[in-house]
Amino acid sequence: MKKNNKIKVLFRHRSMEMGGVEKVILSMLNNLNPDKFDITVCLNFNQGELRNEFPKHVKKVYLTDGKEDFSQNPFIHKLQLIRRRLKLSRAIKNHTISDRILGNQKFDIEIAPTYAAFSAVTNSSNRTSKKIGWFHSEINLPALQPLVPDILENFPKFDHMIYCSQKIKEMMHRYYPDLKYPEESVVINAIPIEEIKKKAREKIEDLPQGPVFVSVGRLHHRKGYHKLIDAHKKLIDEGFNHSIIVLGNGEEMKNLREQIQANHVQDTFILAGNKMNPYPYIKNSDYFILPSESEAWPLVIAEALILQKPIIATDTGDVGLMIKDRETGYLISYDTEEMYKAMKTFLTDPELIAKINKNLETIEDQFDNQKIFNDVEKIIETLYQKM
Repeated sequence: MKKNNKIKVLFRHRSMEMGGVEKVILSMLNNLNPDKFDITVCLNFNQGELRNEFPKHVKKVYLTDGKEDFSQNPFIHKLQLIRRRLKLSRAIKNHTISDRILGNQKFDIEIAPTYAAFSAVTNSSNRTSKKIGWFHSEINLPALQPLVPDILENFPKFDHMIYCSQKIKEMMHRYYPDLKYPEESVVINAIPIEEIKKKAREKIEDLPQGPVFVSVGRLHHRKGYHKLIDAHKKLIDEGFNHSIIVLGNGEEMKNLREQIQANHVQDTFILAGNKMNPYPYIKNSDYFILPSESEAWPLVIAEALILQKPIIATDTGDVGLMIKDRETGYLISYDTEEMYKAMKTFLTDPELIAKINKNLETIEDQFDNQKIFNDVEKIIETLYQKM
């Protein structure tokens, strides 16, 4: 690094709706050394619950406004959406527009924290910048297949690719062994341990009486909440009193509400929407459950471990590395019957719960945040030295 110069780093991202990737971005922004790095974030949409959560030393710019700033009038709202779509399209196609929004700066490092930002970074007008991609997804996921050609096209254009788990990296190489890969690293997601504990002490409304399972995630089909409703219904019908609270929004909200109504479990299966601070809900519940079809290295599992909640989770991605089955949690396959059996076990086996709770008392020892931030800083600095 040149003496007295900071490395100019640009993160590109779609928006800041509540999600695991967004939390990882904020964690990096809060912990990368501001004495070393001059950081800018460029959002496509100035949108989402976390859009104003950036640290003060990070500059935020955006290509278009977020829905939060739109009119409540339906007709005007629709016009604003059309105008925004056209404005974003022009900014993406015309580098002169996007470069002007970025202040015509020349960044040293450009980072795509998800595959959705790959093209924006690899097609940057700044050909001299070093480019880093971050990959969080199982490449064989059926829902991802329409996007795979674009992902594969962009991979070789990066100077470095970071995977959030070893399994994600291994899957890429197994399915596409002949792809020309850039330099690669595996860097797991950082966990703000003390912040989680502090936020978990915030007061919330009382949770339902009886055992409570809580889950946090976007309401997407691959998150498995439709299967969880069926498992919950079966337990209720058999007389096992409990409630499930799901924190999150998404495109499946309407379908899940209809399924809940059809199963007559609206009093015990609660879609609570997004919460800026989900940690008190995890802390005050009895158990945590993750019914996803696919995950990489799910941040929410680490958060639930930090809050010492017995966890039921599908054994997908690196979940099996994060949780020891029947020791610090309970691993299942993506199957309604297994969800049902696991929840029934939690509700009827106090010895197992006591064992898990005991093992969770020292669980945070397995997280080393500083090493994670140091690894990312080293990747950036090494690339900068090659410019």
